[in-house]
Amino acid sequence: MRKFALLTNFNFYEKVQAARQVADRLEEAGGEILIAAFNREKLIRAGIHRDSFQYLPMDALYEEADALIVLGGDGTILETARRASVCNKPILGVNLGRLGFMAELDLNELSYLPRLINDDFWIETRAMLRVELLSERGEPRSFCHALNDATISNGSISRIIDLSLSENGSPVTTYRADGLIVATPTGSTAYSMSAGGAIVDPAVPAFCVTPICPHSFAARPLIFSDASTLEIKNVCVREKMLFLTVDGRMNFEVYRNQTVRITKSEQITKLIRFKQNGFYQKFCRKMREAHF
Repeated sequence: MRKFALLTNFNFYEKVQAARQVADRLEEAGGEILIAAFNREKLIRAGIHRDSFQYLPMDALYEEADALIVLGGDGTILETARRASVCNKPILGVNLGRLGFMAELDLNELSYLPRLINDDFWIETRAMLRVELLSERGEPRSFCHALNDATISNGSISRIIDLSLSENGSPVTTYRADGLIVATPTGSTAYSMSAGGAIVDPAVPAFCVTPICPHSFAARPLIFSDASTLEIKNVCVREKMLFLTVDGRMNFEVYRNQTVRITKSEQITKLIRFKQNGFYQKFCRKMREAHF
């Protein structure tokens, strides 16, 4: 590898300084630094611009880079993953957030970076969701891909809603709850975990279905094979419209009798790894460090 795109929010001083440290390490090892063109003026004002930096439009940045280095938290990695999965480019996360479950390095571990030049690393693949919104007649209206989860809820109003869940065309159950989360194993440590869902190793081929504040003792989180086709239908009588939120970023309106279909995406997210830590070992360490 030689070309590395640096992706972060250059509006924040600590992230600018972190990007400078990463650039130093990589250029000393013979790497080339690519940065989104709209950030050029920010780097000049911050005093870290270099003539060696290559400034490219965002689409060209993803195409030209051998790897994408993301400085931030899991939210920044999620945003990058949707573009990176289309280009089949690997991501290296440097944690500047609170937990950073997906990040491989902390800021005090930048000594690992020269190993990128020598291809001295391994790739961990993460499954993604294909999330489709269907009309009342079952016709596709829109779709997107998610690394973490898809959530159906009442939006900003906290009110119980009714959702029916089916697997491969067969009814499973109807939920009365504040909402329903369908997560990948990667997303099992995010909103799904906060709602009481299972924590699942990303190596497990599964979908995690977690109700949000269910109005029933019988409603429990469920685990399905990721070979399944899950469909969640808006069967509310009182609420005409619900909201589908994908990875906490994209929003869609789900009207009465419309369905959200979830399958395993053909796209994957590639994460660069240097360390052989087990998933639960890393998870428990992160939770201890966050004092949860």
